[in-house]
Amino acid sequence: MKRFVLGFAGVLVASSALAQVPTFETIAPFAYLVSADTGTVLYEKNADEPMPPSSMGKMMTVYVAFDMIKKGTVKLTDKITVSPETWRAWNNRGSTMFLPVGAQVTVEDLLHGIVTVSGNDACVVLAEGLAGSEQAYVDLMNETAKKMGLTNSHFANTTGWPDPEEYVSSRDLAILATRTINDFPDLYKQFYNMPSFTFGQTMNGKPITQPNRNPILGRVRGADGVKTGHTEAAGYGFTGSAVQDGQRLVMVLNGLPSMSARVNESVKLLEWGFRTFKTYKLMKKGSVVEQAPVWLGTEDTVPLVLDQDAAITTTRASRGKLQVKVSYTGPIPAPIKKGQHVADLIITAPGQKPLSYPLKAGASIEEAGFFARAWAGMKNALFGGSDAPAAPAAAVAGK
Repeated sequence: MKRFVLGFAGVLVASSALAQVPTFETIAPFAYLVSADTGTVLYEKNADEPMPPSSMGKMMTVYVAFDMIKKGTVKLTDKITVSPETWRAWNNRGSTMFLPVGAQVTVEDLLHGIVTVSGNDACVVLAEGLAGSEQAYVDLMNETAKKMGLTNSHFANTTGWPDPEEYVSSRDLAILATRTINDFPDLYKQFYNMPSFTFGQTMNGKPITQPNRNPILGRVRGADGVKTGHTEAAGYGFTGSAVQDGQRLVMVLNGLPSMSARVNESVKLLEWGFRTFKTYKLMKKGSVVEQAPVWLGTEDTVPLVLDQDAAITTTRASRGKLQVKVSYTGPIPAPIKKGQHVADLIITAPGQKPLSYPLKAGASIEEAGFFARAWAGMKNALFGGSDAPAAPAAAVAGK
């Protein structure tokens, strides 16, 4: 075993819950709080239990449209006609954008109508325009959910309207929100932080302006999303996000008894998260963490490289107690391809399970020539070959 000593370092935490966290209580039957930067779960309560999403399900409706826009198959300026059938079905039915029958509406306005004012009519019109029918669009939503790894979710419509086949979990909603933020940063910024939206006219010809229903806008510093929900069956829910000092948190609450409870519990959960936890950015993508010895290669060592920024979200008191290791089975036999997973960066923090993330070879190394390999084999036969990988050891670098 060869041992190295590293300075202070860290590892990117992904989908790993803290084993012990400071006490937090909420009256919400469903609750979830996660770092969008590192995937660290900061709080969870019935996180994987299926529940009605109500209008929070519209986040998937928007995600699918954002994906089409990013791929170039749909433009924000494209116009969709409001059919008489859809107008009759959704005119003033629940939350509405007040779309007039026969109107040609841009994709951009429809998205604002969904995100800001939660228009059910906007969801169905958008779905019919982009996929031909609402059911075809729902099929795309479920395909996307499967690819995204939403294991406790199924969508039956684009609106979140109550349906026994429509369910999500709070963990899945947080994943969906985080993916929306990370996959479409420009579109997220454009659509998810509008204080109000004006569209349509009253009977007297006055413009209709509706406020954003987001309960944390203006109440939590850095708040910019994401989506409220309410039905009689689901109660009051909210998937929210905010950024403070470069740290983004995503939260989900559902099953609350009133709008005021939704506001109070949402603010309380996010403020607790920002007060208690901090994301520490420790190493940048492309950093060489260590040089690992190579067996029978044209080079003696290979650089171990991070292929993503390394950061950790933990309690402020835990920062000085982190332990970091580099682990690999070595010497690493040649040939080695650049980008090959050859080692792991492991971090241990108080109250947190050890986390392991891959380190990639920073260079390609060819196998040594015939004479070099023959000489190494001769040394192994004559002197025991302590360098040989016949019985490889786990090399560990630690602090």
